[in-house]
Amino acid sequence: MAGHSKWANIQHRKGRQDKLRSKLFSKLSKEITVAAKMGDPDPEKNPRLRMAVKEAKGLSMPKDNIERAIKKAIGGDGEAYEEIRYEGYGPNGVAVIVEAMTDNRNRTASNVRSLFTKHGGNLGETGSVGFMFDRKGAVEYPASVGDSDTVMMAAIEAGAEDVESGEDGHIVWCADTDLNEVSTALEADLGESESTKLIWRPSMTTEMGLEEMQKLMKLIDALEDDDDVQTVTTNFEASDEVMAQLGAE
Repeated sequence: MAGHSKWANIQHRKGRQDKLRSKLFSKLSKEITVAAKMGDPDPEKNPRLRMAVKEAKGLSMPKDNIERAIKKAIGGDGEAYEEIRYEGYGPNGVAVIVEAMTDNRNRTASNVRSLFTKHGGNLGETGSVGFMFDRKGAVEYPASVGDSDTVMMAAIEAGAEDVESGEDGHIVWCADTDLNEVSTALEADLGESESTKLIWRPSMTTEMGLEEMQKLMKLIDALEDDDDVQTVTTNFEASDEVMAQLGAE
């Protein structure tokens, strides 16, 4: 997810997300229910819930599904999910962080470990790859919102740390603890964002060729297919040519 591969990778993932819409909605519902359970069920008073709802809307999740997930938390019907992070290595030593929500820690750990093994990777201890990433807030806007200078000025005013602009759009980066504040300020200036979320941003990357990327995508796809897995992040770096070949498959 780093360097010049970023936009191609984001587009590749979005294309796949469309195919997995029902599974995606189930994962979003889980996050909304957990966020509502942990804090206030009103998104305006609960930053984590507000971001979860915003992300769900950005991915075209129906309003009824969102309301149902919140009601589940209010009614105490939601399962008791535990949030767990797994860290490991994929093909060519690429770092992989897997975030899961589960009601059965043993089942999830066993599934994640076997998927790593099956796809040429290995699960490590907590902290084994985490040092290669920074926890950051990311707010995405389409290119149509304005040029890079316009977005940069809005980001500075909002208290953000950095902006990456490309032909497909802009990503505004901020400290993880500032995400709610920064995204609210940006919204007042630039309008609704496409996505607002906390992510692991690679601070060091691993260069990947086509064959290695094909193996890595199989691992990522298998992990994302697991019902307990919420997000998968890696620190690969790949050329535009490699990403174009991968997208054409």
